[in-house]
Amino acid sequence: MRLAGPLRAVAAVLVVGLTWLLASSLLGGDGSSVMKSFFSGGEEETTPEPRPRKYKCGLSAPCPPKHLAFRLVSGAANVIGPKICLEDKILISSVKNNVGRGLNIALVNGVSGELLETRAFDMWAGDVSDLLKFLRPLHEGTLVFVASFDDAATKLNEEARRLFEELGSTAVKELAFRDSWVFVGARGIDSKSPFEQRMKNSKTSNKYEGWPESLEMDGCIPLRSPLES
Repeated sequence: MRLAGPLRAVAAVLVVGLTWLLASSLLGGDGSSVMKSFFSGGEEETTPEPRPRKYKCGLSAPCPPKHLAFRLVSGAANVIGPKICLEDKILISSVKNNVGRGLNIALVNGVSGELLETRAFDMWAGDVSDLLKFLRPLHEGTLVFVASFDDAATKLNEEARRLFEELGSTAVKELAFRDSWVFVGARGIDSKSPFEQRMKNSKTSNKYEGWPESLEMDGCIPLRSPLES
């Protein structure tokens, strides 16, 4: 007789629960979610959205086979240095302590993807002849990655601009004082490079007081076959 009270209470709960599930089903609801809500005090569990996967150099999608993943970031004003990433390896950055005012350049073998050399050329107070000696002897198929920092144009002369045009640049002819510039070209390219951005230095649109905003560009570059080099 002592169990009659508790048993009646359990039976009442079951009847209420079954009635709730039946009503929810008839009304198009999810009975299981209703019960979860009932027993959890009305709070539904939320599943966090998965973070988008990042690939080499932070790309949002992987590169096809026999392609090199890259990301270029120009310097921000004269404070934050540029960055060049290739196949998830940082070639040039402030952390590596190999950036400089002007043009920051990485040369890469277009067949193997191997880094050949990195250099920075001061285009404000430096000697443009150093840049010319660097660009003139480039071998066919050499990839050239360029990121500007502070001022990349003041010391550029006609020959230097022509050499970059031969690498596929179309913006270098108009590159001016403190413009931001990122570019990927190659010795022996048959047409203009698809990898180039320029941000003009303008008092009316500059993000920083005397400099335009930093540029960021990424993509996939096809490797050349040995017969093409």
